[in-house]
Amino acid sequence: MQHPGTWYLPWGMPLQKMVAVPIHPAGHLHLQAPAMHVQHMLAGLPAPLTALRTFVTTQPSAMRQPLRKVCVSEKDKSKLIGTEKRKADDGEPNKDLKKVSLLSEVLLLEAKLETKALKAKRPGFTDERYNETTYYIENGLRKVYPYYFTFTTFTKGRWVGERILDVFSREFRAHPAEEYERCIQASTLTVNYEKVPTDYKLKHNDLLANVVHRHEVPVTSQPITIVHMDEDVLVVNKPASIPVHPCGRYRHNTVVFILAKEYNLKNLRTIHRLDRLTSGLLLFGRSPKKARQMEHQIRNRLVSKEYICRVEGEFPDEPIECKEPIEVLSYKIGVCKVSAKGKDCSTFFQKLGYNGKTSIVLCKPKTGRMHQIRVHLQYLGYPVVNDPLYNHEVFGPQKGKGGDLGGKNDEELVRDLIHIHNAENWLGMDGDSELSMFNTRKGDLEDTLVGPLPKADDDTDPVSREPSPCDDNSRSSPPACESVVANPLTVAAFNSRRVDDDAKVTVATQTGHEVPDLAFNPDKMTVDLHCYECKVRYRDPKPQDLIMYLHAWKYRGPGWEYETELPEWAKVDWVDPDISE
Repeated sequence: MQHPGTWYLPWGMPLQKMVAVPIHPAGHLHLQAPAMHVQHMLAGLPAPLTALRTFVTTQPSAMRQPLRKVCVSEKDKSKLIGTEKRKADDGEPNKDLKKVSLLSEVLLLEAKLETKALKAKRPGFTDERYNETTYYIENGLRKVYPYYFTFTTFTKGRWVGERILDVFSREFRAHPAEEYERCIQASTLTVNYEKVPTDYKLKHNDLLANVVHRHEVPVTSQPITIVHMDEDVLVVNKPASIPVHPCGRYRHNTVVFILAKEYNLKNLRTIHRLDRLTSGLLLFGRSPKKARQMEHQIRNRLVSKEYICRVEGEFPDEPIECKEPIEVLSYKIGVCKVSAKGKDCSTFFQKLGYNGKTSIVLCKPKTGRMHQIRVHLQYLGYPVVNDPLYNHEVFGPQKGKGGDLGGKNDEELVRDLIHIHNAENWLGMDGDSELSMFNTRKGDLEDTLVGPLPKADDDTDPVSREPSPCDDNSRSSPPACESVVANPLTVAAFNSRRVDDDAKVTVATQTGHEVPDLAFNPDKMTVDLHCYECKVRYRDPKPQDLIMYLHAWKYRGPGWEYETELPEWAKVDWVDPDISE
């Protein structure tokens, strides 16, 4: 059956699944196709479509004409919808309503395309981003000079129809309404990258962008060392306190940014992650194929993992296997607990030594649930000595031993966790909340954690193969180093190794890159008169704030095996100088 006029056709799918909407040459939609067939075919369409193209078909008797795009104006669309509604009111068959529904489908597809176009404008990971700022070392900490950055987020459903100023005054109470009003008027807070009035009402798919003077949290200045590197894989020993990738308040102070900025190790694919406070083995793929292969091995439990930790008290001599299921208590703050409603998991524990107060324990997780090792140790009554989350009386007098939460239900526990965080500031979110775009360290945590957060875990399932921050063109240049062998500082015996600090192997020594000048330069310190954090002096974190006694020691898979040197605290007879008598 042929129809005269113009057609809208989805491009890039089998012909038998295409849907055509005829348009009169005058520019008005001509909905004469059988509605029942259109609705049936719409049900089989993939969602969302990857693209939408429009083209012109000619009358059978007319000469062939060049293809041209056809656009339907907003006025014509409104006229069509009004006409179809009047027909329905006048007693037209129900199929006319279905035709209006079809028009809505077309408009929805157009909106999705506009959304994709806006997403394409969002800041990317290019050399321009790497060069936003630089580092300096002070008091044993790696610090970042403050810099300007644009946070973006799409309008939430509950915001639609509300004034932009009302939304930010309510949802982001880190600053008063007057400050957001100033940002809107100064065009540092925009909608779809355009200036709007303070009474602008938010719409679906609006992209909100806020330019902020960003201050990052310090991390340890302890160097990242390479365990192994070849053309396919990079394996490093991650110091505690450094997140793997940009998240929350961390961007340049992350492993991927440090490796890319200082040693030109770019285009890395994350194979798995470690929690910010956890140290140890961290694997990256240097090629998509290798990343997929190793990810597959981890997902299918073909990789054995060994962790070392120091726990409170004297751990039992006999091996223990904990099979308690783990449930995510709150995605907002990234906290888990043992629960019958949780997912099956298993961790093997073996005591390696006891110093009279604390024990060194070998941990072998057979599954990869969020915080699995830490939650199982808490349940057994032997939490990690300095775990700021699971070794806390907020879980009750027994600190969660045996699942005893002091009679609190889930809502009460989450409430108390947030309250304690506000007082002690220890949650230290590793996940990246897009709503953190307006938050400061003084902000109300409960208001910052609106949506689920992708938590970076010490023993989690691997994440997607999304490239780490990189320049898309970086693969055209040869890698910085292709022939580095395994780190000579691997462990020869568990409790009989000595690290010579003067001979420390770093990324710089293994890639041939010179260490940049990390001395403080006051000329690089920018100040913004409207920045709250520029007016506040924060104390530097103490060494005990930057570490948790949990270390990823060994990973072994089909045809490969890596291990790191052990940290000082992993010696059996080591005594924590910070533990009071």
